[in-house]
Amino acid sequence: MFRGCLLSLAALSFSISSHAAPVSVANGVQWTDTNGRGVQAHGGGMIKVGSYYYWFGESRHTDDSFYGVSCYRSTDLKTWEFRNSVLLQTSAAELATCVIERPKVIYCAATGKFVMWMHWENGKDYTQARAAVATCSTVDGNYTYLGSFRPNNNMSRDCNLFVDTDNSAYFISTSNDNKDLSVYYLTSDYQSVSRQVATLYAGQYREAPALFKRGSYYYLISSTTSGWNPNQQKYAYSTNISSGWSGLSNIGDATCYNSQTSYVLPIQGSAGTAYLFMGDRWAGASGQPVNNSSYVWCPITFNSNTSLSMNYYDPLTIDTSAGTVGNGPAGGSISGTHSIINVQNGEAVDNASSNTQNAGIILWANNGGNAQKWNFTQNSD
Repeated sequence: MFRGCLLSLAALSFSISSHAAPVSVANGVQWTDTNGRGVQAHGGGMIKVGSYYYWFGESRHTDDSFYGVSCYRSTDLKTWEFRNSVLLQTSAAELATCVIERPKVIYCAATGKFVMWMHWENGKDYTQARAAVATCSTVDGNYTYLGSFRPNNNMSRDCNLFVDTDNSAYFISTSNDNKDLSVYYLTSDYQSVSRQVATLYAGQYREAPALFKRGSYYYLISSTTSGWNPNQQKYAYSTNISSGWSGLSNIGDATCYNSQTSYVLPIQGSAGTAYLFMGDRWAGASGQPVNNSSYVWCPITFNSNTSLSMNYYDPLTIDTSAGTVGNGPAGGSISGTHSIINVQNGEAVDNASSNTQNAGIILWANNGGNAQKWNFTQNSD
């Protein structure tokens, strides 16, 4: 009498839960790792390797001098496992007394190495303004420090990395005493500068740059210079990294929700790709050490290819399987009733007997009846 095969409730439950559930992330706080310790990944960036997101960032002593570059990993962007201090002040003589800021890591397919770029200062003042590079054959191993230098003889402070869809890599950093943003094309091993391809927003004092791509458009989010104090972040766009950049437009509120840009992470999933703004709420603004800083993450909304917006949500919902970031808690009921429709034949999941418990479920012609209406409840873990 029933079309299709009889399905067990257990089988349906398995098919639904095989997709990772969204998680709720408390925003604007310092998260803890799986050992209960505060996550020290300030000014950081992420790289996805396999099913894991690896988060690198600054870890400092209480006097704000360099302790190490931390590495954490997670599959859901909420549960963070500490993996290693991949670079330490004991890793090289030049790191023994210094300040390291904004470490970022990319993977070079040509060499099979992970390459880290960062901002290096001597620990006494900010007059050195140098870029530094380290490499490793594994993402969370001990990195080998290669040294520091001024790219193209330019000063280099706040910085970021970007790998294009053709595997060409770029380094962007503040230069000319923070007046300009300089963009450099990297050599094929990603370990040095090949040439400078652009100087952006000369004289406009832009820092904390984050360069990313969506479709055929490149986007840049940056802040102005105001020390530890937050300010209005702005974005720009172009279809060419080297030229044609738009003017600067505001994104977020006047203080970027009391944070400063660190990185923009694409989250690819079954529903598409979400773009997550990662920012630091610097503790230095209230006279505290950097390690007390917390994190602000926000979804970036594309109203068009040339119009971006960003809102602050607490809690923030992240679903890495679907590739979505949004508002509200991940637990609780999804409002309303819903049907489950097979994409191949258009049939609906149907209660085999609406008046009998444990009767099983079936696939049946989609008729919109009560036997085909379901309430969904999400689990928060």
